[in-house]
This record gives sequence, structure tokens and C-alpha cells, in this order.
Amino acid sequence: MHGVDYYELLGVERDASPAEIKSAYRSLAKALHPDTGGTAGTFRLLREAYETLADPVRRADYDRDDPADVDPADVDEEPAVPEPEPVPSPARSAPRSRGRRRRFGEDPGFVPPPPRLRPETIHWWWDVEPGERVRHLPRRRPGHAPALAALTGLALLALPWPLGVRFSPTGLVVWLLLTIATAAVVVRLTRWYLAAARTERAFAARFGARTTFGRPGGEPDELAERLTADLIARYLTRLPGARIFHGLAPPGSVFADVHHAVLCGRRLVLVESRMWLPGHYTTDESGQLWRDDHRFRGGGSTLDDAVAAFRELLPHVEVRAAVVVYPSRAGELTVGDTTGMVVPPMTPEQFVRRLGGWLAVEPSTVDTVAFRRVLNQVVTE
Repeated sequence: MHGVDYYELLGVERDASPAEIKSAYRSLAKALHPDTGGTAGTFRLLREAYETLADPVRRADYDRDDPADVDPADVDEEPAVPEPEPVPSPARSAPRSRGRRRRFGEDPGFVPPPPRLRPETIHWWWDVEPGERVRHLPRRRPGHAPALAALTGLALLALPWPLGVRFSPTGLVVWLLLTIATAAVVVRLTRWYLAAARTERAFAARFGARTTFGRPGGEPDELAERLTADLIARYLTRLPGARIFHGLAPPGSVFADVHHAVLCGRRLVLVESRMWLPGHYTTDESGQLWRDDHRFRGGGSTLDDAVAAFRELLPHVEVRAAVVVYPSRAGELTVGDTTGMVVPPMTPEQFVRRLGGWLAVEPSTVDTVAFRRVLNQVVTE
């Protein structure tokens, strides 16, 4: 943007740490969001400043150039603070910036080839029956055992009367009370069963045939999100119970910081998609990420806070997260041991094998409570 200093806009020094940049952005975003009195143009510019400075590769590119001398052909032809424009409610839509069109070390025309994993190399692939019937949990029906027990009890109580068994007045009263009580239990179980069946049918009619909710980013700088969306659709939909979400806001936020999420049974994976320079990535004993023989400062993720927020929202669900990384230019990108990282980077192949296998523990189960809560966090359609 012409004449705009992203550091000045966020109110931080040029050597500010990622944590300081994130803190400054969060504070300003609350005040400048369109729903709290700000304008859509100002908020979009603030978002662009944060995404540029939060990404080490884009930040290096930005620092290398003087914002006042940027080639006009490389930026959007619009004022720094455009007039306010209508924006969707954050309940169903999240602001997305267009970002910079050029990144340091990136080939603008390069598109990573999609991974091709042979089924025999995916350890969980043949343990899953893709056509298996989906089970919805928690079960709302009383089950067959209580109903059968109630019916059996009612039959046994009714049996003495047609057999002509004689009762004393006291015995007759007791027999009548037991019969009425058992009949009431049978009626209650029947109503419970029918109501649960209606609820399950309504859920299946609305969501049963649909497995994907939301949409991945469509901007040029969101290529990695689209690649991961295709990856998940190609491989993880083999799990009958997998439900896929794109563009989620963590609980308590209106920003679509979670690019993707996959829910299967009582396990949830949060996913971020990134474009990194080719090389071999690994961590040292302190958990610091390295690229080849150099410390890599671009391995930060916003998902660590999101993991904590979703764990609080879904206390009965196991939550994990990963960053799926793709090469930003021609060359091989590999990821070695990243033990100790809360949100480890993974190649697409590693993601499918590791987290696909983790999700496959309950391949045909849909937790309806968790599903609805995660669906409520989707903000892109």
C-alpha cells in the first residue's frame, strides 16, 4: 500500500517479536472491527499488515522494500483507507485480506504438484470400510434391553389374570399397582424411542449426506489452503464418519484463523496451510525449528491458542493440530523429527498417514454434539 507503514499502523517497533505483533493486532482489531465502529477498509488494511508481519517470509520481503517505493503494478489500485462498504455479519463470515502479491523467495507461477499416495503406503487405509454405516453418538434411544425388560415384566404381571389365579384383596391391589407402573414405563420408553428416532432422522436429513462445510480461501495467496482442502477431500473422506470444515473462528474470536478442521468420532484435527521454502525442517532439543543448517523463524502458528479454545469448547473430544506445508518454489520440502511442538509442521504425505490414522480409530462415528459445536465456528461459506 502506498505510504502505509505496517509497523506504524500496528504501533510496534521494526524489531518487534511475533508475540508483540500478535498482541498489538488483537488489541486494535477489537476497536477497528466494522461491528464495533470501524470501517471495512481500515480493518482490511489492519489485517493485511498483521498477516504480512506475522509471516517471516512476507515480513522479510516487506522489510526489503520501502513501502513508499513499491511498484504501482504490484499493489491494488485503491486508497489506503477506502470508503466503508457493507460486510457480512461475523457470525457467518470472517474478514480475509488479499495480502501482498509477491513473496521473497517465491516463484509466483509455481504450483506444488498434488501428492500421490498409493493405498498400500497408508497403514490405516485397508482397516477402514468406506461404505460402512455411520453411527451417530451420543445415542438418544433407550436401547432394546430396557424396552424388552419392561415388556417382559408387563407380560408376566398380566399372565396370572387369564390363568384364573386368585388374589387376596391385598394381593390384587399390589398386582394392579405393579401392572399400572410397568405399563407406564413401557409407554414412557416408547415415547422416548419415537422422539429419538425423529431427532436422528431430522439430523440425517439435514446433514447426513453432506461431509464438507465452509470453503477454503479463494485469493491468490491462499493457494496452500486450496491444496489442503483437495488433500483432505481425496484421502480423509475414506473415513465414513469424517466431517470436514473450512474457515473456522476459534471460540471467542471472529477471525477465520483455523483454515481447516476434520472431526471423526471424538477426535478433532485443526489444520493450518503454509507455503515454505524448500529444504529439510526439523527441531533441536529446545524445540527450535531449523531449516537445513539455519534456524527457521517462520514456524510459528496461530493454532496453539485455537487448540486450547476448542479443548475448552469440547471437553469430551481429543484435539490435535498440524501445519501442512508446501514448497513455495521448485525443490523438495521434507520434515523430520518435530517432537515437542504443539503444532508440528507436516508434509501432505505425513499428514495423511499420521493424522489420518489417528482419526481412523472411530472411522464410522459422528459425535452430533461435537459436530454442531464445530459447525457453529465455521465463518466462510
